[in-house]
Amino acid sequence: MSDNLLVPNHDEEDLLFGQGYQYIAGVDEVGRGCLAGPLVAAAVIMPAGINTGRAGEIRDSKQLKFMQRRRLGLWVRRVAVSVGIGMASHEEIDELGIAPATRLAMKLAVEQLQPCPEYVLIDYFKLPEVDLPQKGVADGDSLCFSIACASIVAKDYRDKLMRQLDRTYNGYGFSRHKGYATREHVESINRMGICAIHRRSFLKKIIVREDEA
Repeated sequence: MSDNLLVPNHDEEDLLFGQGYQYIAGVDEVGRGCLAGPLVAAAVIMPAGINTGRAGEIRDSKQLKFMQRRRLGLWVRRVAVSVGIGMASHEEIDELGIAPATRLAMKLAVEQLQPCPEYVLIDYFKLPEVDLPQKGVADGDSLCFSIACASIVAKDYRDKLMRQLDRTYNGYGFSRHKGYATREHVESINRMGICAIHRRSFLKKIIVREDEA
C-alpha cells in the first residue's frame, strides 16, 4: 500500500463512544455505477478501541488489491461485533432509480445487524428510512474506519457474486470487470446483446434498441 493513500481514522467512532454510544455501524455500498448485477451494501459494527491485528491495514476498498481485500474482509468478519449485507437487484435499480435502490440496500444491511446499532455512520448518504441517529460522512470510505471496513466487506462480497454470475452468463467477462462499463464490457454487450442481469436503465445510451435497428 502506498504511503500517500488516505488512512481511515477512528475520530468519528471515538467521538460517539465518548458520548456513550456502544454499537456504532459503518455503512458503505459497491456497484453503484455498474451496468450489470446488483448493488451491494454492507453494515459493520466494529469493537471499540480496535487498533491491533490488521486494523492498521484497513483502507477504502478501491485502494486495495484483490488479495488484500480478501484477507481484510475475512479479518473484519472475524473480529466484528456484527456484519450485515443488503442488496438491490438490477430489477430494483431499474424500477426505483439508483439513489432509492442504494438506500434500500443500505437499509437492508443495517437491519441485518444484531445487536441493533445505536448510531450509523454512512459514506455520504443519510438514510431517512432508518429510524436511528446517523451521519453522512464525506469521503467516509477513505477517512472513517468503520465505513472503510464496510466498503471492504461489500466489495469482497459483490466481487465473489459477480465471479459466480460469470459462470452463468459466460462471455461478458463479469469475473474481470465485475459489471462496470469497461471497453471489454461495452463491446461484449454490442456483440452479444444484453443478458438477464443487465440494468436496462443504464444501457439506453450504449445499446441500439431493436425498434431502432
